[in-house]
Amino acid sequence: MDLRITLVQTELHWQDAAANRQLLAEKLAEAAPKTELIILPEMFTTGFSMNASALAEETAGTTLSWMRKQAGTYQAVVTGSIIVQENGHFYNRLLWVRPDGSYDKYDKRHLFRMAREQEVYRAGSERLVVELKGWKVCPMVCYDLRFPVWSRNSGNAYDLLLYVANWPKARSLAWSTLLQARAIENIAYVAGVNRIGTDGNNHAYSGDSAIIHPKGHKLLETSEAAGIHTITLSKKELTEFREVFPAHLDADAFELS
Repeated sequence: MDLRITLVQTELHWQDAAANRQLLAEKLAEAAPKTELIILPEMFTTGFSMNASALAEETAGTTLSWMRKQAGTYQAVVTGSIIVQENGHFYNRLLWVRPDGSYDKYDKRHLFRMAREQEVYRAGSERLVVELKGWKVCPMVCYDLRFPVWSRNSGNAYDLLLYVANWPKARSLAWSTLLQARAIENIAYVAGVNRIGTDGNNHAYSGDSAIIHPKGHKLLETSEAAGIHTITLSKKELTEFREVFPAHLDADAFELS
């Protein structure tokens, strides 16, 4: 079965959750995507902020309600990360919200020390793989992209690996290169959704959102412009390529600790 996925590349209002929810709702209403998965950037309600004490919400808060509404409207999963407070700790938490209102969560594992993210947020310890229309999807967050062991597709655990990000323009070459590397080494589709514009810390973002085929070529490559892009992924192509090129059978065995 094929899978239609939608990447939302947009600017973000700095530390203004209400304005960002309104912005995204308007963009989605204008595009009215016919899709099964809508992917938003990292910290899509605030931008990449360390001001967690002022911006965090409960998981079951206003943004989750908003995501449930969007998921129901478009009859598609909606995913992206937000700042969450739970049991006295802050998390950069990705929410995977289904049209029926149910959801899963993934806490960013690798915290970006160059922005001192690890001093504010608590790292996650468990990877998430979810099922969607017969596809296995593994969602991750931004800096996780740099760590191939965490992303490793042991035993074809997933078919689609995705990253939501606030990845600065200054390191755009690393972003583009690593997205392709993750697809090639894991024999899986990879989607990367990044923001555009400039944040409150004066960091510029060039977007460069992309979808990579398991063979490594780009099915979608965006510019710096805002846009909502929908593309269909072929499960048949993935399965056939894995059958004729089962490199995963020769992978080295190890344990992550």
